[in-house]
Amino acid sequence: MAEPTVFIIDDDEASRDSVRELVSCVGLATETYSSAIDFLADFDAARPGCLVLDVRMAHMSGLALQERLVAISARIPIVFISGHGDISMAVKAVKDGAIDFVQKPYRQQQLLDAINEALRRDASIREPATPERGRLLDKHIAALTSREQEVMRLALKGLPSKVIAKDLDISFRTVEQHRSRLLEKLGVSSITELIRLQSQRADD
Repeated sequence: MAEPTVFIIDDDEASRDSVRELVSCVGLATETYSSAIDFLADFDAARPGCLVLDVRMAHMSGLALQERLVAISARIPIVFISGHGDISMAVKAVKDGAIDFVQKPYRQQQLLDAINEALRRDASIREPATPERGRLLDKHIAALTSREQEVMRLALKGLPSKVIAKDLDISFRTVEQHRSRLLEKLGVSSITELIRLQSQRADD
């Protein structure tokens, strides 16, 4: 597999260069973009890596780019950086799959830790579904609570959390909590990754 790249998207040149220098100092490859539109024009889902993405940008915001990537089923992990973000922005970003939401001014190690976690997640998503991993996944699934297994079963059918909540007669918030816990227990970053792993096993 190719070496991962940290794609840095920020319309502020000084901020963009600051992140690039920090990431380059720890030996990671970087590419920088001044707009989300420019990044989308070059985006190749086959390339491993992660995004370091500013929230507020001209023409297309960081959150809008995240929504666009979700819409095309692109699973590249995202670390948001913002000097203007609020709690609602952070909650939405993380709920939609972001790894972290880092507020300026940030500690350099805080940002590097978030980037390293994003790269780990990306590597996990791209990891082939080996027989050993399949057996470990089965073991983790068996260890889920009955309610977590119910939520997983419905989520694997593509049902959104609101529909799952109605089917199981529980709150939307409870469904989201179960989804988060079961993904953590299974060692996957999303339901999409779980579907991919199970599909690969079925094809073997």
